[in-house]
Amino acid sequence: MGVSNHTHVVLRVDPRLPHAWDDEEVAARWNRLTRSLDGPVDLEAATVREQSLLQQRERLTEIRNRLGSLRWFMRFLNEAIARAANAEDESTGRFWYGRFRCQALLDDAAVLACMAYVDLNPIRAGLCDRLIDSDFTTIQRRLRSIESRPDTGDELLEPVTGVGGREDSPDISLADYIALVEWTGRIARPDKPGVIVNEQVPVTLIRGSPGWWARSALTIEAAFGCAVGRPGRLKAHAEGTGRRSVRGMSA
Repeated sequence: MGVSNHTHVVLRVDPRLPHAWDDEEVAARWNRLTRSLDGPVDLEAATVREQSLLQQRERLTEIRNRLGSLRWFMRFLNEAIARAANAEDESTGRFWYGRFRCQALLDDAAVLACMAYVDLNPIRAGLCDRLIDSDFTTIQRRLRSIESRPDTGDELLEPVTGVGGREDSPDISLADYIALVEWTGRIARPDKPGVIVNEQVPVTLIRGSPGWWARSALTIEAAFGCAVGRPGRLKAHAEGTGRRSVRGMSA
């Protein structure tokens, strides 16, 4: 999701996954990625490129690593956006100010808070005052899906496999999540111009203080450092990465 001069994205990276693909799939995926940046290519030329890659064993190993790399994902994403924006503005040169910043989400509570933070970005930036008007966000797409299929609101959000334990995977439906984001967006922030203009509604999904949730979900980039999660997860992350501590224990 992008707002004016930056983007936010919540994603799961599995560096092991490309190593389970056969050589043909690796070559085909890489070919599609690079072709999307270079523009339309005829099918015959694409086939020739793939066949050439299949003959280069060392190159395929390098590509497998790149297909499972967050750095390379961001490189393709940012380059595609930069090319489109420069073409629209009829300009050339550097588009992005600097490299991307990332935070590891250590449990499903952190994923949930980060999802809400990203979905509320246009609200906080004052670009709109309704979630349905938040262009390029997942929450807008979710709201439209419920409009067309009301029954999907009762479906539970899938937990993030491999993150935390069962205690970190709250049973929350799509409708519950939308209500949570709506409520969070109604919390006024003195340092931001945007807030959803509606009466507050009770939320029972938050364990503990609503003030804790607000601080976490609305200031996640500032309140946490390289990782986001419960204190126990943060401590384990610090130990596993050779750090004394990581910022965010108090949050």
